[in-house]
Amino acid sequence: MRKTLLFLFFLLFFGRIYSQNDTLRFIENSNPFWDEIKKSSEEFIQSQSPKKPEKKSLKMDFTGIDLPKSVEEFTRVWHNDPVPQAWTNICWDFCATSLFESEIYRLHKRKIKLSEPWVAYWEFVEKAKYFVQTRGKSLFAEGSQANAVKRIWKKYGVVPLEAYTGLLPGQKYLDHHLMFAEMSEFLNSVKEKNIWNEDFVVQTIKQIMNKYMLEPPQKFTFEGKEYTPKSFLKDVVKLNLDDYVDVISILGPGYYKQIAYDVPDNWWNDQSYYNLPLDEFMEALKNSIKSGYSLALGGDVSEPGYYSFLDVAMIPSWDIPSKYIDDKARQFRFSNGTTSDDHGIHLVGYTQKDNGMWFLIKDSGSGTRNGNAKGYYFYHEDYIKLKMMVFMVHRSAIEKYLAKFK
Repeated sequence: MRKTLLFLFFLLFFGRIYSQNDTLRFIENSNPFWDEIKKSSEEFIQSQSPKKPEKKSLKMDFTGIDLPKSVEEFTRVWHNDPVPQAWTNICWDFCATSLFESEIYRLHKRKIKLSEPWVAYWEFVEKAKYFVQTRGKSLFAEGSQANAVKRIWKKYGVVPLEAYTGLLPGQKYLDHHLMFAEMSEFLNSVKEKNIWNEDFVVQTIKQIMNKYMLEPPQKFTFEGKEYTPKSFLKDVVKLNLDDYVDVISILGPGYYKQIAYDVPDNWWNDQSYYNLPLDEFMEALKNSIKSGYSLALGGDVSEPGYYSFLDVAMIPSWDIPSKYIDDKARQFRFSNGTTSDDHGIHLVGYTQKDNGMWFLIKDSGSGTRNGNAKGYYFYHEDYIKLKMMVFMVHRSAIEKYLAKFK
């Protein structure tokens, strides 16, 4: 009997314990001592590694040179404030869009901020189409030419920035690097697997961009009125895009004829560039800005006389003295690759100093935020003469030069 009572007691006691309902919770995994070990080991390894010498870049010494100090020193055409292209490589888009904004003001006295991401979106679509059409032989990259903006506007129209910023909610700066990597990976797989279905490829590229940039609008409201991108181009922007011409100066192909700009970013092989001798190229550029026309320029920004912390771009005499900068020197650098097509800018002003003519450059690149003139550079005329390969301007600014072409 006693054994039976003890058994019942233990059964009731332990049954109550094991029948209770335990709960659960989520906690952050941590191991502080392991973290301490890891940190100590990493610091020790780093302390034992030989220190790499600080890498320095060869730069011009600007001591004693009479440089422009501020934007106010320049005679300027109207332009919107500089905006950074941030983590993108669409300088060509920013400089041409800025040019057209200035042209809207010059012709119609309207101040409008247009959308660069709109152009970039449709340029990627066009590149994806051409990638399929050429069976992967064409270049799919972020770069292009300023005149690509004309081509995109003609086909797709244009929108104001307020209608399409290309930014995700909460995003401060444009960022295309992950998007472009994903698009490139997809197109590489298309090429590897021979999936040459243009509709499928374009739709996938759009889906990738919509994830990073959002989908561009088909209709929008501007100043209380509804527009489509094409009606906005026609009724608000009101620019004749055929009035904007591209000028180049390359010795090799011969002057006074229209040629192709033989660089990868001219991926659609535009052959409409007016090729002028260098002296006339510079004369046309100077006359244009003096007459109130701004210009979109493209060229090289990798020289030792290019220094963002002073906002200046010059050609050092120990590179090539000013009097020797001519057609042959320019062609030599383009042919050997030391002058490349790596940046697009907007020329918006000029000033004259004892050491030559200087130009005010509106620039969307990050380096232009290092100096005092945020968003601007000061280019000496020799820098443009040697390193800037092309410019786009309204044809009425250079009619006398265009008349020399057959």
